Amino acid sequence: MPAALPTIALTLGDAAGIGPEVVVRACADSKITTACRPLLVGHPEIARRAITHSGLTIELAEVAQPDEQPPLNTLACWNPPTAPHDVIEVPPGHNDARAGRAAYEYLVAAANAGLTKQVAAITTAPLSKAALHLAGLKYPGHTEILAEVCGVRDFGMMLYLPSGNTVKSPHGLGVVHVTLHTSIRSVPDQLTTVAVAEKIELIDGFTRRIGCPAPRVAVCALNPHAGEEGIFGDEESRTIAPAVQAVRNRGRINVTGPLPADTLFRRAAAGEFDAVVAMYHDQGHIAFKLIGFQSAVNVTLGLPIVRTSPSHGTAFDIAWQCPADPSGMIEAILIAAKLAT
Repeated sequence: MPAALPTIALTLGDAAGIGPEVVVRACADSKITTACRPLLVGHPEIARRAITHSGLTIELAEVAQPDEQPPLNTLACWNPPTAPHDVIEVPPGHNDARAGRAAYEYLVAAANAGLTKQVAAITTAPLSKAALHLAGLKYPGHTEILAEVCGVRDFGMMLYLPSGNTVKSPHGLGVVHVTLHTSIRSVPDQLTTVAVAEKIELIDGFTRRIGCPAPRVAVCALNPHAGEEGIFGDEESRTIAPAVQAVRNRGRINVTGPLPADTLFRRAAAGEFDAVVAMYHDQGHIAFKLIGFQSAVNVTLGLPIVRTSPSHGTAFDIAWQCPADPSGMIEAILIAAKLAT
C-alpha cells in the first residue's frame, strides 16, 4: 500500500492580511493535494471568506482535533479552542490586536500539534509583528515564538531557494542568519564565534537532509571587503574566521569564509556554494528576495518540528482586494512535505 500523505498544518496567519487567501489558493493546487493532507489552522469563517474571495469551490470540514480525518474531498479546518472568536470582526488591511492574538494562538496550537505528532509539519502564513505587540505579545516574530514553544535555544531562520533558472546548485541554495530580528546597531555586539559556528552546523545539517551529500558552505563577512585587513572593522578576524576554522578543524563540513557579501551571493547563485551563513537579517534577505522573491521559502532550523513559510509578509496594501499570488505558499508547503517524509 502507498504511504499515507503527511498532514501539514497551515496557519492562516493575520486575518487582515493575505495569509488566508494564499493558504486556500495553495490548497486548491494539485501539487499540494498530491504531496500532503492540508489542515487549516484558524477560524473557519475567515477560511470561508478567503475561499469565496478567491472564487474557489472548496468545501470546508471543521474538525475538533488536528489528527481527525475529514470527509472525502473536503478541506479540514481546525480552530484551536484557545483562539479568540472576535477575529472575524477584524477589518482587512490594518493592524489589529484581535488578529495578532489569533495569529499567535494558531501558531502555538500548530506547533504543539507538531510536538505531539498529530501533524507531520507546519507551514505558517504571515503575521504582523505590530499586531502581536498590540495584543501585548512582545515577540519579534514567528521564529522566536516557535523557539519558546519548542524549548530550544540553538535555532536559526533560513531562506531556501530551489534549484532553477536563478540558482544553479542542483540542491538549491539556503541562507541562515546569525542574528535576526534586531537593530543593525546591535549586530556586532551580538555576533559570537559560538553563534557563527552553530549556524554553520545548522545549515550544513539542513542541506544534507534535502539530499546534498557534501554541502559547500560559505560564510559572509560583516564589513565591506571582509574588513580589508582590519581597516573597516575586525569582526572578521576576531569572531567570524575563528568560527570557520573551528568548524573546519572538526573535519566534516566543507566551509569557506569570511567572504565579502557583495560578491558572495552572486557566486552562490551561480552554483559555487550550496549554503550561505549571513551575519544579519537584511544581508541575507535582500539578496535572496532579489534572486527569487516568489520562490523563497523560510525554514526554521534547530526545532524538533518541521516549520516552513513563504518569504513575503502580510501585504496589507493588497489584502482582500487584488488577487494574491500563492506560489510562495505552495513552495513552502512542498518543502515542508519533503522534510516531513
